[in-house]
Order: sequence, then C-alpha cells, then structure tokens
Amino acid sequence: MIFNDSRLTIGVVLPIQERQRHDIDFGLQLELAHRADELGFSAIWVRDVPLNSAAYPDPVGHSDPWVLLGALAASTRSIALATGAIVLPLRHPLHVAKAALSMDVLSSGRFVLGLGSGDRPSEFAAFDRNVDVRRELFRSNWAALVNALEGRLGQTGENRFDIRPRSGRSVPLVAVGSSSQSLEWIARNAGAWMTYHRPLAAQKDRIALWHGAVQRTTTEFRGMGQAMALDLLDTPSDRIDDINLGYRAGPEGLFAALTALRNLGVHHVAFNLLVDGRKAFSDLEIIAREVLPRLEQATELQVSR
Repeated sequence: MIFNDSRLTIGVVLPIQERQRHDIDFGLQLELAHRADELGFSAIWVRDVPLNSAAYPDPVGHSDPWVLLGALAASTRSIALATGAIVLPLRHPLHVAKAALSMDVLSSGRFVLGLGSGDRPSEFAAFDRNVDVRRELFRSNWAALVNALEGRLGQTGENRFDIRPRSGRSVPLVAVGSSSQSLEWIARNAGAWMTYHRPLAAQKDRIALWHGAVQRTTTEFRGMGQAMALDLLDTPSDRIDDINLGYRAGPEGLFAALTALRNLGVHHVAFNLLVDGRKAFSDLEIIAREVLPRLEQATELQVSR
C-alpha cells in the first residue's frame, strides 16, 4: 500500500538515466524496477510525457506510459505501479479507463492511477485542445473516467457497453499536482494528493492546507505524497543541501529529512534519482539498507506507544 496513515513509504520515479537527449533505455528501467521490487521499495512511478520539445526541461525521450507499465507488471511481483501522472485533458477517459483496468488485472491489483491536468500550453495546442479550459476539461474527464471504472457508461438496451477486464477492486485514484483544482475538490474526489518538493517551511504550510481541506471535506483517510529529486551521497554523512526540487544528502541527512516530512503528515515520497542508471543500483541499495529499515522501525515504535 502506497498511502498509509501510520507510516511513510518510499517509491522511485522512472526513467532513471542520464538527463541527456536520448530515448528511454527500456532494459535498464526494467532492471532497476526489478531491483527496487526486491529491495522493498513501495512504488514505481511512471510519467506521461506525450511529446518531446527542445523547450522542455527534461530531454529524455519518454515511452508511452502504458507500454512501460505493461512491461513492469510482467517483470515485478510486489511493488505498486503508479502513473505520475496521466495527462487527463489530453486523453479520452474511456481509453484511460480501459488501460487502467487492464493494468490493474495484469499487475494483480498493484496499479494506482495518478492523474494530472498538464501544464504545457504548446502541447495542448498540438493536441488541438484549449489550455484555458483545462480545469473544466479535467473535471468532466475525471467524472467520465470514474463512471467508466465503476461500470456506469449510461447506455441501455442494444447500445449498452462495458469495459473489461476487471480485477474486482476499485482502482485507486490520485491527483498529481494541483490539477487546476482546489484542495477541497481533490480531497473530495481523489484518494490521495501528490505534490512536488518545496523547502520544508513552505511544504509545511502546504501539508497543513491539505490536511485542513481533508478535515473539512471528508471523514475518510486521504493520502499525502510528494516527489523529491535526490542526489544521494554514497558516504555515511548527515550532510543535506537544497537542490532544485529536492536534496543532495547522505543517508543520515536523508533520513532526517524524511522523518521531518513524516511528522508533518506526509505518507509517501517518490525519489527522482539524479544519477546515471548504473549508479542508481548502488543508490537503491544504500537507501534500502540504511534508510528504509529505520523508517519502518520508527513506525513500529510509534505504534507501540
């Protein structure tokens, strides 16, 4: 389970490779995902980047997320597979529902559907969509997607349709980024909210706003997560420095930062590892050996009190 009220879980974002103008290395990503699964990480997040552009800050040629997810489902066993995030205004909700239900069955119930509104006006233009109405389009597509996932397509008689396959459970929905919506709307409609890294003082305020929105909106649990860029120092150091959207830190500093986030009410952190793919294997090993057990131990101590 990615989002749990009593613990902080850790995931990784793919692709993990040098940020150069190269296409995704499928073989490397599958190897890294397999190793993350073996080491006990909680989730793998796959991004939806429909089009590449020289103006886009991430130069990697991303794959279609559903193609990569299918390969990940076949090459992993326990780790959750999540989208971070499908750009809902640029995709038909029935297509998204079909893919999500298929992924949930293929992964034996490990799939989490993260949805976002997109933020590149030029990309909307390429898809013949008006970026100025993305807020309304996101809401209407979300409603249609939920109906499709729950088998409510609205037709009757000979024109009645169903979308299969089905795993027998509800696919978890996560709003990624603001999605051009209020936090109250997200708390009402999504099971969790994923946001980007901010300096701790600013993030503290955002976390408090989120928990306030949840309290005003629902009595059900709502998860809170964030992405974090991580340049891991491979020495047992408590050093921690701010970098763009994350930290440069040794294991001790990283554990301290994660503990602070957990104490503020964050339930999941997804690492963007800022390394080439080969060093990522050692980074995963270090995190699994020196950070994950301590997070689990801290959770057990809290529960026992």
